[in-house]
Amino acid sequence: MALSLPGERSLAAATPANPFVAFARWIAKAQAARTRRVALSALLELDHNRLSDLGISRSDITAALAAKSQSGPILNAARARNSRA
Repeated sequence: MALSLPGERSLAAATPANPFVAFARWIAKAQAARTRRVALSALLELDHNRLSDLGISRSDITAALAAKSQSGPILNAARARNSRA
């Protein structure tokens, strides 16, 4: 038997009991993912000179598209790497 402190919550307590809340969160995540994909696709339409002005390349954008999580760390690392060169 595991003891927990009064301020700790179990994973079961953290999940929403209302299915509508869970559905609304799922919709919000799907919309955020779509917005991310649209923004990265718009970056792919830029020419090479504009991308180099931003400090990223097409391969950086495709790597960000392939990553299922946030693309910010990938593109920020690419910009930092290219600013040193």
